[in-house]
Amino acid sequence: MTTFELSVLFFLQLAAVLVVCRLVSAIGVRLGQPPVVGEMIAGVILGPSLFGYFLPQWQQALFPPASRPILFAGAQLGLALYMFTVGLEFRLDLVRARARSALAISASGILVPFFLGAGLGLLLLERGGFFGPGVTAAQAAPYMGAAMAITAFPMLARIIYERGLSGTTVGALALAAGAIDDAAAWAVLALVLASLANDVWIAVIAIGGSGVFVVVLFTVGRRLLGYLARYSAKGEAAERNAFGWVLVLLMLAAWFTDTIRLYAVFGAFFLGAAVPRGTFATKLQAWIEPLTTWLLLPLFFIYSGLNTRFDLVNDAALWVVTIVVLAAAVLGKAGACYAAARACGETHHEAMGIGSLMNARGLMELIILNIGLERGIITPTLFTILVFMAIATTLMATPMFNRFYRCADGSVLGKAVKP
Repeated sequence: MTTFELSVLFFLQLAAVLVVCRLVSAIGVRLGQPPVVGEMIAGVILGPSLFGYFLPQWQQALFPPASRPILFAGAQLGLALYMFTVGLEFRLDLVRARARSALAISASGILVPFFLGAGLGLLLLERGGFFGPGVTAAQAAPYMGAAMAITAFPMLARIIYERGLSGTTVGALALAAGAIDDAAAWAVLALVLASLANDVWIAVIAIGGSGVFVVVLFTVGRRLLGYLARYSAKGEAAERNAFGWVLVLLMLAAWFTDTIRLYAVFGAFFLGAAVPRGTFATKLQAWIEPLTTWLLLPLFFIYSGLNTRFDLVNDAALWVVTIVVLAAAVLGKAGACYAAARACGETHHEAMGIGSLMNARGLMELIILNIGLERGIITPTLFTILVFMAIATTLMATPMFNRFYRCADGSVLGKAVKP
């Protein structure tokens, strides 16, 4: 296909994506699910598992392989912009106020599912058909552990925001623990990728570069962002200019963390967290979030759905593997985080709320799975099994949270944390 033909097709693809996402999300919202869950399912519907299964020629015509790079680029832009808005909502003061509990919950939410996942990875590697050719035990085990330990951080932030929990104990602890969990999971992934490339410098650059990035961002970068915030108050023209420069910084931050193999979403998130809170941060949120959430972010779910093939899970043994993976994911994440929160003195309801939120894999799981598939670490079969786990745990999050974190009259439990 020519460049012109691909550009014309892109608009039709985007229209189809938006229609299906809106329809499925509307159904999901009626069932008490956040819109992001509907978007995840919409991705599977438009992929080979449903649309491609019943109407393969139509599906190939709408999403030919040549169009994948364009969809991927749009998905990455949507992810970066969305994670920047998540960072804008992240309150460091709440993390500092609950640092001990956040670290304990995070450690439990990493270690228990990581070791369960690593054990499963070794078993699946021995069985064969789940990991790419040449993948060793030292690569399969940590990758599977990281995939099981990761948290749906963007979705977690979205649920907390939609439920008005940003200033509560549960909201603060879940956001802090989720951020630490995902950073640790990406560090492990960097080690796996370094092992695959037989180049230790990949891991050194990823972990060391991220540390330098955060230090520079919260010193020099924070002062620059503070200047832009003050400059924006001079008038409408200054506000537009400041917004433009923030977008430049966002693209540079995403580029840098992508370059060091930590992934673009973390550069975007930390830049958002470094923006001084106030009128300018609120306006940035209002300008960026609607278009990102409703237009660009669904492209990522569709891109993931195009790689998901449930027809590969085609016998009883594979479904047993799928159920075992799901059970280990739920027990390892929700159970461990609940126990850690209780040990830190949180109430039963708060601990269950935290465990419910941390159990969701959602968006971040799909990111790490796509990287694993692209790099040849996992096969399409294991990719599909883990996508099923990601969707199932994400579907469970809101019903579990509503069940355990709300009073009989529907009011939210928990202690508000003062800024």
